[in-house]
Amino acid sequence: MKGFKRIEHRPEFLKDLKRLGRKFRTIDDDLRIFIDTQLVLFHKLNVDNKGLFRIQGLESTDPPVYKAKKFACQSLRGTGSRSGLRVIYAYFEEDDRIDLIEIYYKGDKENEDRDRISRLCRDLRNR
Repeated sequence: MKGFKRIEHRPEFLKDLKRLGRKFRTIDDDLRIFIDTQLVLFHKLNVDNKGLFRIQGLESTDPPVYKAKKFACQSLRGTGSRSGLRVIYAYFEEDDRIDLIEIYYKGDKENEDRDRISRLCRDLRNR
């Protein structure tokens, strides 16, 4: 399987990842596996495992922003892909690029930060 040309991590995403890394020691490896498998299958091979959903109701639909509800975390044994971790990202098909926007644990936070998503999408479009 061929990966993406570019994978970018927004600074806010990196802060989220660092904070979660204290609680979930395997999260860096889990994220790499998630990108190399689930995102490639969905965006490159059109395989839908019902774990990725396009976020509706944002002020702009360009770029499309997705929420991953199936994210396997080795630190959470016995949960499989229903770990409760969520990943928010934008996909730029023309550039073959993924921009990681937010990662959070549902036990700490119920929903994605829509203000952050809207702000970052505006910034991404203006680059």
